[in-house]
Amino acid sequence: MWCFGGNRHTQEQRIGGCTALIAAKGTRARDVAGAYLNRGADYLAKHDIDRAIDDFSELIRLEPKRGGAYTNRGEAYRRKGELDRAISDLDRAIELNRKDAFAWFNRGITYSDKGNPDHAIADYNQAIKLKSRDAWYYNNRGNSYIDKNDFDRAMADYNHAIKIDSKFALAYFNRGTAFRNHGDETRALADLNTSIKLDSKYAAAYGNRARLFRDKGDIERAIADLDQSLRLDPRGYRDAYARGDLHFDRHDYARALSDFDRAIQFNPKYAAALNARCMTRAIVGNPREGLADCDESLKHRPDNAYTLDSRAFCHLKLGEIDAAIAGYTAALNVNPKVATALYGRGLAKQKQGDAAGADSDIAAAKAIKADIADEFRHYGIN
Repeated sequence: MWCFGGNRHTQEQRIGGCTALIAAKGTRARDVAGAYLNRGADYLAKHDIDRAIDDFSELIRLEPKRGGAYTNRGEAYRRKGELDRAISDLDRAIELNRKDAFAWFNRGITYSDKGNPDHAIADYNQAIKLKSRDAWYYNNRGNSYIDKNDFDRAMADYNHAIKIDSKFALAYFNRGTAFRNHGDETRALADLNTSIKLDSKYAAAYGNRARLFRDKGDIERAIADLDQSLRLDPRGYRDAYARGDLHFDRHDYARALSDFDRAIQFNPKYAAALNARCMTRAIVGNPREGLADCDESLKHRPDNAYTLDSRAFCHLKLGEIDAAIAGYTAALNVNPKVATALYGRGLAKQKQGDAAGADSDIAAAKAIKADIADEFRHYGIN
């Protein structure tokens, strides 16, 4: 029977088999419950979250004391972003079966998603007590230690996860990312290489390796890795933004703009990408559109000095000198060391005839960034 055939059948075959079994007259109640469980699990695996929730809810109606049903529905709610409902279900699953390591583990993930690493660690500890040979539990506890800036404990957990499963690509990825953030580029690169060797379709591993190459100044390899990441995960808005940033630095504004568009398409609230597109649009001759992007960015990241600087640049390109000076001053009030804001305000003051003020700002900008004038020439302003 396809519904209970496991990996011998395709996902769609299993779903179809379970659907037929549920609809058939005379199916035993136990088999109907099993069909809802299996079909819900397949819906969850294919990211059809609402249908998964419906099936797990029906299973709970049929067997209200089946803890695994609450565990699965809780995970579905978590993936949907309904974290409080997820925790409620996982609380119930644990109440019904305190030895369900997976329920403790899933609740730990949910608390991690809520930004509560201490509670997450407590749940992972319980999962590990119940099932000490599961590499996932150590890996995820390591992530929560990273959230607490406890590098040593995180590394111990990643190491243990890899000891249990030497082919665990995610653990190498997480350890490599931790090494990178800790300034150990050599070990970071080794771990990310291993992660990619173990899973050649792991988009995030290419993305983080790209950042390593970028930091080392190897821009061609960084772009190549970001290209591969985005081939594997076209919705990867962070990597689209990162690639756009590299194109921007190379003054390839058309490609940069395309990547920023892509990042914003998949995350319209991505403040950094909105700011980058604001600046890029102003450079290529669309400062009015740029202003709209900067305003939107500031809704999600208020008083960000670099976005205030970009918005002021849009006003400068539009010839709105008073607004440009006010904008640059606002940016410098947040961060007095933003060289582009000092230089831009200096140029705006020149246009107002304030020679002394212009000279002071321009000199201050050059003291921070000696080639700031060249940067503005690339922006189309001399």
